Amino acid sequence: MFKITPTQPDINDKFIKHDRKMLTQIYGSEDVTPYWIADMDFPIASPISQAMQQLVSRETYSYEFDSKTVFESISMWNKQRHNLALNPEYFVQVPGVLSAIALLIREFTQEGEGVLIQTPVYHQFRRLIESAGRKAIDNTLKIDNDRYVIDFEGFEKQLQSGDVKMVLLCNPHNPVGRVWTKAELEQLVAIAKKYQTIIISDEVHADIIFEGSTFTSISELDYDNTLTIIGSPAKNFGLNSISNGYIYSDNQILRDKIKATTVSMSLDHGNAFTTYATIAAYQHGAQWFGAFLDYTQHTRNWIIEFMARELPQVKTFVPEGTNQIWFDFTGLGLASAELTALLTQEAKLALTPGTWFGEMDENYYRMNFASPLEKIQASFALLKSAIGQIEH
Repeated sequence: MFKITPTQPDINDKFIKHDRKMLTQIYGSEDVTPYWIADMDFPIASPISQAMQQLVSRETYSYEFDSKTVFESISMWNKQRHNLALNPEYFVQVPGVLSAIALLIREFTQEGEGVLIQTPVYHQFRRLIESAGRKAIDNTLKIDNDRYVIDFEGFEKQLQSGDVKMVLLCNPHNPVGRVWTKAELEQLVAIAKKYQTIIISDEVHADIIFEGSTFTSISELDYDNTLTIIGSPAKNFGLNSISNGYIYSDNQILRDKIKATTVSMSLDHGNAFTTYATIAAYQHGAQWFGAFLDYTQHTRNWIIEFMARELPQVKTFVPEGTNQIWFDFTGLGLASAELTALLTQEAKLALTPGTWFGEMDENYYRMNFASPLEKIQASFALLKSAIGQIEH
């Protein structure tokens, strides 16, 4: 069953989010509570630990690959959770989701060509695009009634221009927390079809969906020119440092092309720990994950209610999915340096600056809330106190 007991401090100190040097470099102090990295502060599901312990107890690590069971487990999970029918033979295994994106950018675009991203968006997207010698083209999301929406008019103009060779979609969207509706995705696909633009869909947060929203994979829609990145257990099972990525496509031509590349570079298999962990997660982790999702939904609801009641001057965007929540502190009327000082020195919060995601306004920040509620409540009490001091 899901546990909220944090792991031992001496282990925590080795995690990137607690790295003293990085915290000091980014926030000017190591005396901050880290909510800046998108992982969880909870022990993983016991079936996963048991599977890996069994592997260790063998004391033997001979060559061992079982992608067939991995793909079957992912397909079964998606059928049960999303009623999504995936053919286990249509997967390609890669070292990770970011590796997958990097490979797909290089495989299906040329240097100098444009890859469209919908900003503000996960900052690694831009890095992967530009480090490959491609151009990152921003299709900036619009805010409509305190909710982010796609700028479809701008999207079509950008595809029509011929500068965009690939759309890199984030669904659910990190950091703004949107779960794109089927209607929105259908409209996006209809435009992409007109210009035969390939769509790569990063769906790593696909299982972290809150009440009132429904996840739709791009693979469900009638467009052959898509590759979907799904199946990584990193986010929903807390396996960030030992998980693979899995690319899926119904299009055999696209699939064979990327598979040939991964095979040629010997990137098409994982290590035994990753394999055992992934199979255990998808075959035996449903009860744990259900409890985890219930817990984080309760935490999300508490944050939304607290902010509306106690700090209404801070705009809180309600996440429909992901364990990230997006804030706009413009209502405090602070200069950028003043806001940074308030958050890091007074409230002792290590949030992710919105500028990392391509947000031009320095008042925006992302927070990861996959942490014990008591810890979050203490942090928000400090935030309320800090804001109260500047307003008096």
